[in-house]
Amino acid sequence: MKPFFKFFAFISIGFSFFSTNVFALNNDQLMSSFLSVVMIRGYNETGGLAYGSGVVVGDNQVITNCHVLRKTKQPWISQGEETYSVTAVKADRWHDLCLVSTFGMPHKSVLIGKSTDLKKGQEVIAIGHSNGVPAPLTSAGFVKSTYDLDQGKVILSSAKFRMGASGSGLFDTEGRLVGINTFKTSGKNSFYYALPVEWLNSLKNKPTETNFPITGTALWEEEEDKKPIFLQVAIPTIKEDWKKLLEVASEWTRKEMNNAEAWFELGFANENLNNLNAAEKAYRQSIKLDNQNTDALLRLGFIAKGKEDKIEIKNIQEQIAKVNPELLEDYYKLLGCSKTCD
Repeated sequence: MKPFFKFFAFISIGFSFFSTNVFALNNDQLMSSFLSVVMIRGYNETGGLAYGSGVVVGDNQVITNCHVLRKTKQPWISQGEETYSVTAVKADRWHDLCLVSTFGMPHKSVLIGKSTDLKKGQEVIAIGHSNGVPAPLTSAGFVKSTYDLDQGKVILSSAKFRMGASGSGLFDTEGRLVGINTFKTSGKNSFYYALPVEWLNSLKNKPTETNFPITGTALWEEEEDKKPIFLQVAIPTIKEDWKKLLEVASEWTRKEMNNAEAWFELGFANENLNNLNAAEKAYRQSIKLDNQNTDALLRLGFIAKGKEDKIEIKNIQEQIAKVNPELLEDYYKLLGCSKTCD
């Protein structure tokens, strides 16, 4: 069997196993998405092998993270046992996206989606070379939040990825590329972030470079107080530093009064500090700005449970049923109900 067909058989088996665990998948298109995910490799100064992932987005063009290209002077693209030299790059260092060029690569471009179309709770699939494995691994998850930034939405999802998957693809269930998996927080309850695919449009207009390695600092690598404010909530949440989260969320709501996610974080900080009236007020403001914000609805239900407000519990149950009936089971569990909270 030729090397490529060995590779193809391997991912076909993995894909079949994966697809039994997720509903409403476009299997044919997702298989095509698998084949669009490649490895970016190169030897570093000590002779070790640096690696990451990338996604084919055009003829002989692969998008990856710029930080993948920082440790090697001669990167190349590989898939299975096939390799392709990188000849040039267009770099957007602060956005941490690089578009590398090669030649002779037969792979078709992936379908391009929109991060701006994503909804909270929507299923997504991360496909990348976590841990440097030769065939891409898949991880199903859902959209936890999206954050407006520079004509796209940075995506926070539960689709896990590990070292080696930087630059890999985040896809919707139709196999469309919606984001580039880029960074995560450390610890057990990690936050997984993908950069919006819309940034590819401006990336194509960057000047062509031929010198490696790529240098520069990305937005997520800035000092904590210099990061986009939506990234500043992650560390306090993981550390359960609710006073710090309250500080950040309060600043966020002052700067972006119409941001539903900012008000949710303010509510969550206040709830954990036992400021329940302030929490409830913030959650309601979040829902007023985004009536699809099921996270805020769930927390309001939990507060209503503490007040033994059966009418409010029922009202929230009905709202969740209209937005996403699949969340009702989570609602019942959160409130300690058996099958319903009637």
